[in-house]
Amino acid sequence: MRRPGLATFALAAALALATTVAAAREASGLSKAERRVVTAIEAREPAARTLLEAAVNLNSGSNNLDGVRSVGALFRKEFDALGFTTEWIDGAAWGRAGHLIARRPAPEGTPRVVLIGHLDTVFPKDSPFQKFAPIPGGSEAHGPGLIDMKGGDVIMLLALGGLKDAGLLDQVAVTAVLIGDEEDSGRPLEAARRDLKEAARWADVAVGFEDGDGDPHTAVVARRGSGSWILTVTGHAAHSSQIWSEAVGSGAIYETARILTGFEAALKAKEDLLTVNPGSIVGGTTVTFDDDEARGTTFGKTNVVAATATVAGDLRCITLEQRERARGLMREVVAAHLPGTSASIEFDDGYPPLSPAPGNDRMLALYDRASRDLGLGTVVAVNPRNAGAADVSFTEGLVEMALDGIGLRGRNGHTPDETGDLASLKTQAQRAAILLARLPAERSGQH
Repeated sequence: MRRPGLATFALAAALALATTVAAAREASGLSKAERRVVTAIEAREPAARTLLEAAVNLNSGSNNLDGVRSVGALFRKEFDALGFTTEWIDGAAWGRAGHLIARRPAPEGTPRVVLIGHLDTVFPKDSPFQKFAPIPGGSEAHGPGLIDMKGGDVIMLLALGGLKDAGLLDQVAVTAVLIGDEEDSGRPLEAARRDLKEAARWADVAVGFEDGDGDPHTAVVARRGSGSWILTVTGHAAHSSQIWSEAVGSGAIYETARILTGFEAALKAKEDLLTVNPGSIVGGTTVTFDDDEARGTTFGKTNVVAATATVAGDLRCITLEQRERARGLMREVVAAHLPGTSASIEFDDGYPPLSPAPGNDRMLALYDRASRDLGLGTVVAVNPRNAGAADVSFTEGLVEMALDGIGLRGRNGHTPDETGDLASLKTQAQRAAILLARLPAERSGQH
């Protein structure tokens, strides 16, 4: 028997390696249909990058109503091409451009999913930061709204396109809601978010495509709510020599200082994940304050006891119950007036929290499994302290499961150095698509 030569050994080694690689792929946990999704997303990625650049180059600051509508029209064509029925909801009733809603039904009994994005950015029409700009030597680019959140909107469309090409899109009923005023919400807020909440009431599952904390190995299962408050304080105007006297008392600024330090003493470290921040303050003999514009004026003199003061701030909480406890404690602090002063506080609900919930943890587990099966590593929950308010929170209590923060990865959002990693378009879309593809099995307990 002739001994095999080196060429034979090399061929055998190559065959063994190929067999090992093939086995590893089979063991990855992706089905044949899911692998078709992965391939379809890879094929669609170049067009998705072109779409993202076009979207970023359209200014859509929240108050640039025509710009927001233009971005909505751009994405509307993409949803139409995927077989969705699209509708533009006019936002005149809340002073903004409106929202894009896209619906694609599926057979009775399939999971109903609401996908959430937004069309607007924080950059106004006159901002110097206007255009998409690739960074040489890598996959990154700068652009207004690139990560917050036009990149997330494109990832949503890329994932849906991959599912359609693989023949899996009919396994879920989808309503996509792309909000036109997430960065600067119109008022009344109840009107501005009515359509999103209606979609959530219809849905079983909510998925938000915000950028999260920029780490591809994290996702959001809980967000703190963000509401505002206005503190108004009055005292007796008098010559400074009479402060602390029985007739004059302590004045508005001392009372304001007492209240703010009282808030900190009553709430700091007493409630996990609760924060109360006084963001602006004006005080003196006369004061003007415009809450909408977040600005004010004051006049006062060092030899005059302050007659009035106004403080504007926010309150962030992880549950509605926590919010009400905090408000109660704040009202108690406000009510304990210094001599010769009075004060009142008003609260605005703002964005609700997305509270921790077992269903949200199940969604994270599904997303983590999809990521690992794709060979993209584990995904863990973002600390709610690091997750700001977002539209997914309006689904609180209306859906069985919710997940957010799975959009384009990057850094420096809301700044002229907003930077996105374009390579994450594909990988984030693949994660999202496999997650959606597995929802039918998860609901039936098969996966």
